[in-house]
Amino acid sequence: MDAPLYRMPPEWAPHKATWLSWPHKLESWPGKFGPVPAVFAELASWLSSSEEVHINVLDREMEAAARKLIMEIAHPELCIERIFFHSIPTNDAWCRDHGPNFVCRADGGKSDKVILDWEFNAWGGKYEPFDDDNAVPSRVAALSGLTAVKPGMVLEGGAIDVNGAGLLLTTEACLLNPNRNPLMSRSEIEENLYRWLGAETVIWLGEGIAGDDTDGHVDDMARFVNETTVVIAVEDDPEDENHLPLQHNYQLLKGFADKHGKPLTVVKLPMPEPFFYEGERLPASYANFYIANSVVLVPVYGCRRDSEALAVLQSCFPERRVVGIDCRDLVWGLGAIHCVTHEEPLVLACSASSVS
Repeated sequence: MDAPLYRMPPEWAPHKATWLSWPHKLESWPGKFGPVPAVFAELASWLSSSEEVHINVLDREMEAAARKLIMEIAHPELCIERIFFHSIPTNDAWCRDHGPNFVCRADGGKSDKVILDWEFNAWGGKYEPFDDDNAVPSRVAALSGLTAVKPGMVLEGGAIDVNGAGLLLTTEACLLNPNRNPLMSRSEIEENLYRWLGAETVIWLGEGIAGDDTDGHVDDMARFVNETTVVIAVEDDPEDENHLPLQHNYQLLKGFADKHGKPLTVVKLPMPEPFFYEGERLPASYANFYIANSVVLVPVYGCRRDSEALAVLQSCFPERRVVGIDCRDLVWGLGAIHCVTHEEPLVLACSASSVS
């Protein structure tokens, strides 16, 4: 009997919901935690206009505080009936990396939606503890009644991006780092990405952006916006430390083709001006956007390139509303919008032909 086939839908596929983990770890935003929950409240409000929002909280006290803040902001797009809270403890708020990876599974003529429970080790053991974060997918599965499957490999959601048609973006700097899966070869990692996510071709990029503590997550620089188009962050200033790595990745992308052999369309996305806090270069990037059903939420940083980035992304998503969210406070935690969100696709079934 053939093994089950799995496929990860692309982010622009219809969502049932978006998952968040409410922020509470002061050390993630040292000296600047105060304004961070309000950013999450704004994200939840915008997302509730588009789909359900499921928020992991430590306890009822945190739920009450989060709900109160969301209501106090009184965002015009808020649909509070679509926001749900769950007592699922976390160590930190980066739901993209510790959250449930929902995929389609086709097995013996039947298909369903399951959760892949990848191992999470806090970006190579950088921050402890991480046991609650590692347990989030299994706890969400128990809550939702879905099956959780353990591939037995360390993988963060921000390390990959898929087009839903056999292509997967990642970086050598992250996935081949010995602090993730030291006993696995490159080919073994590729086999797992094919086996569990339907990745027929893995597009390996190089280094990530300056200030990124994840060892080069791809969602800070290159993202699919449809099956054949990738946006890639570029830095035109040759004196900026991001210039050469991003130019290298841009040239790599131009050498890849879609499943029909046609070269990918590669769209340049500007980088914001270098962004610092207390002398530390932060991983500010417009590529860390999130695609919801009716909106695309884009991090902005109060600089002149914000409007250019929003225009580029609006052209990529003509049927969605592209919204800039001020992330100058959020990025002090070394992440932005995509890092704190995780989509749950609406699709309940997939055919074997769609993943093979």
